[in-house]
Amino acid sequence: MWPCDLFVWFDLRGMLLFTFAVLLVVYFWGGKDPPNFPPGPPCLPLVGNIFNIESKQPHIYLTKLADVYGNVFRIRLGRHTTVFVSGWKTVKEAIVTQADNFVDRPYSPMVTRIYSGNSAGLFFSNGKVWRRQRRFAMAALRTFGPAKTSMVQSICEESHHLQEAMEKEKGEPFDPVPLLNNAVANVICQIVFGRRFDYSDRNFQSMLKNLTEMAYLEGSIWALLYDAFPALMKHLPGPHNGIFSSSKSLEASIRGEIERHKLDPAPGDPRDYIDAFLMEEKHNRNSELGFNDGNLVLCCLDLFLAGGETTSKTLQWGLIYLIKSPRIQDKVQVEIDGVIGQTRQPTMADRPNLPYTDAVIHEIQRMGNIVPLNGLRMAAKDTTLGGYFIPKGTSVMPNLTSVLFDRTEWETPDTFNPEHFLDADGKFARRDAFVPFSAGKRACLGEGLARMELFLFFVTLCQRCYFTTVDGAEPSSEGIIGATRSPNAFKIHARAR
Repeated sequence: MWPCDLFVWFDLRGMLLFTFAVLLVVYFWGGKDPPNFPPGPPCLPLVGNIFNIESKQPHIYLTKLADVYGNVFRIRLGRHTTVFVSGWKTVKEAIVTQADNFVDRPYSPMVTRIYSGNSAGLFFSNGKVWRRQRRFAMAALRTFGPAKTSMVQSICEESHHLQEAMEKEKGEPFDPVPLLNNAVANVICQIVFGRRFDYSDRNFQSMLKNLTEMAYLEGSIWALLYDAFPALMKHLPGPHNGIFSSSKSLEASIRGEIERHKLDPAPGDPRDYIDAFLMEEKHNRNSELGFNDGNLVLCCLDLFLAGGETTSKTLQWGLIYLIKSPRIQDKVQVEIDGVIGQTRQPTMADRPNLPYTDAVIHEIQRMGNIVPLNGLRMAAKDTTLGGYFIPKGTSVMPNLTSVLFDRTEWETPDTFNPEHFLDADGKFARRDAFVPFSAGKRACLGEGLARMELFLFFVTLCQRCYFTTVDGAEPSSEGIIGATRSPNAFKIHARAR
């Protein structure tokens, strides 16, 4: 080695060591917790606890950490700290009792890139934009959704299309997931686009494929890595890039629907959510409330992610639990036969007369655990939670898994047990710790629509078919975790009753 090369080598090594030392100093100096901050597991410099989190079942790992560190603990991902809140009493304290303090979303590099710096749609916006857009969306859902008498008819008609698609399988084993995705997505399509799609429509199928991919990747370890190390992950290949390509494809499809509405404007009253938004946009051209075409695309995207994925996944888990519990499936069908029969179309007025069926649907939601964690919140001011100090700006994650399986709230939390929702007289009983739609000011704005869809689709399916699995094999209840929790691939037989 020449002397000058040796000098350069030593100089480069010295620079690397110096840079690493500076980063360590910055990390330890900046990462020092304030007094009485929640405890948490030991973490590595720079990367934090990123390698501790189980990629396949992160909600289980995080729920178990509460047994070690208590119901309020912290996790570090890179240099960012997130406080996790577990158990019904503590989660309620955060998102209900202190709803105003934990209503905003923290900054997310991934969300910023997906939403391209726009008003961030319905779920990731804050302040007056979020409040106005949420009120507008809820009013639109009341107009075009559950409160509209024709919506019950629309769901029942979609159930008929679903039934016809199942009958085309002619008794052969089939994957029910695509059919359920089609049916549920068409309900939200009618509210947002004002029309349904044929199940064979290529653009419709492309949208559903992109929705599924986004829902998985947004809740995966790849999304955590992107938010923890955005400057690095932005330039690396990997599955995380699928989040952005899928969102762009979905946005292009939604823009096409918006242009269709502009070419054929509503002559009077709005026909759907897009019409209503475009009309509002005309009256708020100079406002800063998010009424612009860019934000309309993002709001539609959010409605599809929330309104399609969650309900379809719940119905998928419903089939699995019916198959795993034939006695429960029999009991549901006996109750439906006695109240509705096998030919009459169900209505929402039937629900009070079907307490056992209603209890089974609620238990499917609890055990299905469709949204295992929740959306991140941010403390608007210094506060305390579970006795610990939470500084202003701290990211807080309510763990819904810990609530739906809270041993202090449920008699048999790890067992599928519809009795959780029945009183001593066999009547339906509500439970405070039943929060699959979250709670407080950020609770799911489509909860009413989802409840209607679940009841009508579930009752119609049980009314018409008896479900078994292939060769008696029991489907897995473990699930695949993303932003939502999906069943592992399974096939079923649907025998006409």
